[in-house]
Amino acid sequence: MSATAPTATTDPGVAPGTTASTTTGPVLVLGATGKTGRRVADRLDALGIPVRRASRSGAVRFDWEDEATWGPAVTGAEAVYVVYVPDLAVPGSPETVARFAALAREAGVRRLVLLSGRGEVEAQRAEGLVADAFPARTVVRCAFFAQNFSESFLLDPVLDGVLALPVDQVAEPFVDLEDVADVAVAALTRDGHAGRVYELTGPRAITFAEAVAEITAASGRDVSFVPITMDEFVAGLRAIGLPDDVVGLMRYLFTEVLDGRGTPVADGVRQALGREPRDFRDFAAREAATWSVRGPLPGRPS
Repeated sequence: MSATAPTATTDPGVAPGTTASTTTGPVLVLGATGKTGRRVADRLDALGIPVRRASRSGAVRFDWEDEATWGPAVTGAEAVYVVYVPDLAVPGSPETVARFAALAREAGVRRLVLLSGRGEVEAQRAEGLVADAFPARTVVRCAFFAQNFSESFLLDPVLDGVLALPVDQVAEPFVDLEDVADVAVAALTRDGHAGRVYELTGPRAITFAEAVAEITAASGRDVSFVPITMDEFVAGLRAIGLPDDVVGLMRYLFTEVLDGRGTPVADGVRQALGREPRDFRDFAAREAATWSVRGPLPGRPS
């Protein structure tokens, strides 16, 4: 673990212009079993703030497709962390999230933090509609997650030794989800973040080939990056049985988001927390054990 890695008891700190924690809870965390939601919920737990961990099948039930679940989940909450699943790029999602934001405001929620995507047109439209419904909202607008290589759809290709994607020289300032969670918790618990939009990136932009090289250096696992065409990529997704809506989202991601528009580094982490963001190299060192497994993995054929 690198020196900058947080633990479950890490307080995100107080950035200039913010104050000590003022939220006493409860905080509703949507998508609490997901990559960002569980990190946010764990940090709130560590701060001693009551947390409602919401999901479609959890004790606190919340389903974006069942509006009857929204009211019971949000009633009495002081703050809400909003993650839309599967993605804000899905048609109709901006209007859906805005309806929930309006409900949250009517229910007396003081703070609302929206997870958004950098360079995504529909996500930015959602941000605007949510701002109309809940002007004090805070937006965390994120670059491509570093953890997509360690706990999401890029993990299996990395473990198989070949990452083939329809990007070549496009550079991305991959953001560490530990930073995203720190910013979200600060905005959920402290004054000074209302109405802000934080663009969260890492400190430098690197290509996917360079990211794979960092993973190899940290873990010792021999991984190569292979640029392919979009047609080859889509054919591969369909070959493994992914449904059309997921294939469409992946096509959107690699044609309209990861096209270079997100290459510039932003300073949202420093604005929100008063410190620099974690580097991809630190992330790779921290997660090296994830990729250094040898032989068949649990649940994977030899």
